[in-house]
Amino acid sequence: VHIPPPSPHTTTQSTYHHPVHIPPPSPHTTTQSTYHHPVHHCGLPDVAILLHLPFIHPSTKVASCSLLPRQPPILAPPTVTPLLFPNFQHPPPPNQVKPMPIMTHANYKYTLLGSAVEDYRKRPLLLQVEDRPVNLFAVLEVKREPLGLRRPRPWCILGCDPNTLACFRKFRLYSVLFGLTVIFLIMASYVLNGDKKGLFLTPSPYHFSVVQNHGSGSGALLFPFNLSSAKDYDNIQMVVKNIASKVEFNVSRQLPDRRALIHSEPHLFSIVARKFLANVKNPCWYAEHTGNVSTDPYGANLYARYSRRFKTVFEYLRNAFREHLYGSGGHHYRMRCLPYFYIIGQPKCGTTDLFDRLRLHPEIRFTTFKEPHWWTRKRFGIIRLSDGFHERYPVEDYLDLFDLAAWQIQDSLTGHAPKVPDRHNVIIGEASASTMWDNNAWVYFYDNGTEAEPPFLIQDFIHAVQPDARFIVMLRDPVERLYSDYLYFGIANKSAEDFHDKVSESLQLFEGCVLEFTMRSCVYNTTLNNAMPVRLQVGLYVVYILDWLTVYRREQLLVLRLEDHASNRKYTMNKVFDFLKLGPLTEQKEAEITKSPASNTRRPADKNLGPMLPVTKEILRDFYSPFNDKLAKVLSNDSFRWDRHSKRI
Repeated sequence: VHIPPPSPHTTTQSTYHHPVHIPPPSPHTTTQSTYHHPVHHCGLPDVAILLHLPFIHPSTKVASCSLLPRQPPILAPPTVTPLLFPNFQHPPPPNQVKPMPIMTHANYKYTLLGSAVEDYRKRPLLLQVEDRPVNLFAVLEVKREPLGLRRPRPWCILGCDPNTLACFRKFRLYSVLFGLTVIFLIMASYVLNGDKKGLFLTPSPYHFSVVQNHGSGSGALLFPFNLSSAKDYDNIQMVVKNIASKVEFNVSRQLPDRRALIHSEPHLFSIVARKFLANVKNPCWYAEHTGNVSTDPYGANLYARYSRRFKTVFEYLRNAFREHLYGSGGHHYRMRCLPYFYIIGQPKCGTTDLFDRLRLHPEIRFTTFKEPHWWTRKRFGIIRLSDGFHERYPVEDYLDLFDLAAWQIQDSLTGHAPKVPDRHNVIIGEASASTMWDNNAWVYFYDNGTEAEPPFLIQDFIHAVQPDARFIVMLRDPVERLYSDYLYFGIANKSAEDFHDKVSESLQLFEGCVLEFTMRSCVYNTTLNNAMPVRLQVGLYVVYILDWLTVYRREQLLVLRLEDHASNRKYTMNKVFDFLKLGPLTEQKEAEITKSPASNTRRPADKNLGPMLPVTKEILRDFYSPFNDKLAKVLSNDSFRWDRHSKRI
């Protein structure tokens, strides 16, 4: 059938090559036809298509497809349903059909699910009904729907036209945002529940423990222990006994050679001087400044980069740097210093309170902040134990932290200070509470020459550059220390019961290690230490003290108890002053130092949780007892046994 071109008043929208006769509409009705059936489109059969065609005369032929902009309708478009009638009569010839009224403001649109629009324009569109070409006459039944009864379409919620690509993009954007919101809520729930432990790069091999069953029968039976549900007191006591049977302190440590230390850390030994200034109490030396004096000497300092609270301090250091350069022979020199003493441990044992009191002494200067953790973590690139490795902090960044105190020492030597004694008495301290025990990074950086124990310890490197350094150790009942440690670092869901479960799991992990390796190798086992939910190893004080005494003399270590410090601060502070060889204080200054409130006490929310369970305390006392006994013998002080009558702090 040849369909002539449309009249000027007829808006066309789609092309269909199909011998179909459609009866004309009433001259008083504006209509819109809708075909709902499968089609062959662009060579792909049975693709669903929804055509909304303007009612045109059957003699009209449209040459091509075109996409027309949507026009707002005045009236709701009718619903047109195709009906097939085999005996339908042909409509009258075109010359007998009344002229069609002009159709304006009609809702012309179609939705096509199939190939791209370009292919749609290039290929003919063949209509099918029930998988057979339409070669029958079709009658279109026209119905009207009031505008108010139209069902809202789902895309209307998005506020866009379903015929536009923007609607699809908007829907996709909302879907992505919804998915991200769900992921964020899941992660937030995981973090807030908090009951997770970073394994610091490697998992633990000790997922099950071996427990001895003393039941009937000859020989001992071994069975795996379920860590998540281990609450049986008898079984845990058996675990503690197994650990105690493996405790031994007669193994001597092999000291590393200095050349091996230099080989492992050549940059450290190239920066620190072998000899210090003779007329200064603190270990200091002059180092040549090779950079441009006009450039920022602290611009690359990683401590300044990652810490907001020190930006003000480093800004002052930048402004005062040039005036503290010492010129000689056409070269510039700057004073460098290391600490005279270190507060090396332990965590949750009162090191913060001791640090705050010592800062009040007129002859003591500290770093710009309490715990640089350079020897144990930052020089290996560790910022947080659970975050893996970052850029390693060079020793120059560590020495920059002492510049403010070094300039005060330098001013007294050069005569810029009001009083210049023959030997300057200002000393510098550093209070990283990880220095005594944290050697977790060794396994990733040093060759494991001993197969199970670290070949180098932190004190080996400090002794190589500072053989005369002094160290203060503040200790506490290890049972109470562990509970305080748990309350401080726990994120959520903290309770005495949860602490008991974590203690039980950690003891079994520790037992799994000592059954295969030596006690000392388990204490320094990085994988085990990061797998245990609570830090049992930090309370094994005697293991660390013995290792420090392999390189330093006993008189270079001052070991205090937090219980004594809490009950008599004046006694412990005077003991520290004598150990550091400080001058006498006025009564007013001494009272200021000793009577100030304690620092870093337990948070009120943690106090509300109450003490640990009695059964947990009993288990931990049995676990730490052989280590405390050995510590009391090494220090010749029975108070370090922390017997059952020790006062809880």
